[in-house]
Amino acid sequence: MYPHTLHGILFSLLVTGMLSPDRTGPQQVAAQETPADVEGVHLLRIQSDLLTAFWGRPMYLEAGVVLPPEDKRDPAGTPVCYSIHGFGGSHRVAWRAGPRLREQIAAGQRPPMIYAFLNAQFSLGHHEFADSVNNGPWGQALLKELVPALEKKFQAAAVPGARFLTGHSSGGWSSLWLQITYPDFFGGTWSTAPDPVDFRDFTGIDIYRFPNAYEDPEGNKIQLMRRQGKFVLSIQDYVKSEIAKRDYGGQFASFDAVFSPRGEDGRPQPLFDRKSGKINHTVAKAWEKYDIRLILKRNWEQLQPKIQGKLRIYMGTLDTFRLEGALKLLDAELKELKSDAQVVFIEGRDHGTLLQPHPELWPRGLRTEIHQQMWKRWQQSQ
Repeated sequence: MYPHTLHGILFSLLVTGMLSPDRTGPQQVAAQETPADVEGVHLLRIQSDLLTAFWGRPMYLEAGVVLPPEDKRDPAGTPVCYSIHGFGGSHRVAWRAGPRLREQIAAGQRPPMIYAFLNAQFSLGHHEFADSVNNGPWGQALLKELVPALEKKFQAAAVPGARFLTGHSSGGWSSLWLQITYPDFFGGTWSTAPDPVDFRDFTGIDIYRFPNAYEDPEGNKIQLMRRQGKFVLSIQDYVKSEIAKRDYGGQFASFDAVFSPRGEDGRPQPLFDRKSGKINHTVAKAWEKYDIRLILKRNWEQLQPKIQGKLRIYMGTLDTFRLEGALKLLDAELKELKSDAQVVFIEGRDHGTLLQPHPELWPRGLRTEIHQQMWKRWQQSQ
């Protein structure tokens, strides 16, 4: 798949795990011990023909699947909540959350759905379930291989109205991406604190207009991370720290792997030079096909009837990674388009506290509220 140069060959070895400067990071999940099934929590791992053909080696799709107690299942069919983790996570959350989740279902505190925790972690970072020239056809593999296998194995309702999406951070972007990319396949998304959904504010960078990712046009350092509402780390300092740990698979490199064209050396072309911060505007132009706001704006006439009632997005106004800026731009666009999408901003919440109980909106936590909304939508479709 890569150019026959020494650099390209070495990079191919890096991403396949045969050569690695860092075998302990989250991108090396394949090296971890396979989780064993416990009561009601199962590993679904299938070889992907699509990804295997792309990479030229065996590639797998994985999910941790939490089943409702048998006496709680509807014989007419069970809907599935597909949950996508953020950067650095994996499907293994199913084994941590599953036993408690089943207890809550048994007690009537959670809907009796199937909860599928998808694995989006990959050698190049979080693949976002987006088809990519660098990562391969992860979106197609999910639709054509993993979902049908899951529905068959666990007797899930194999209809679009029974396939619900949610995710946080990179998983929030992924769930929103999947819903608008395959609007007829999924029955709705509940996306929380998604990665930038409008690239005019990519964590503070307007990738189309700014000449540099480290400084704005007025010469001010672009800040990235907040703590208790105050900025504590710039993009430049974050990137320096990231490069010190690894030269691939980090957060910004992960974005390049999903959104960028492939370079002559076989690597994803970086949006910006890591030393100087200079933005490559040819690469930025290529990123447009993953800019969710632009996709909705340019394809609204075709998409609107298919995604009506299916978009719900939640964000704290003080997001730790300043992701609220992009969502505000998308919200303005959706209002201009007269969309019925529900975009909810929670005053004072950050990337982590967004999901915590809210005395008025979700007293039992946002995840519980999302699951209840999914179940209500499923019941209304019957």
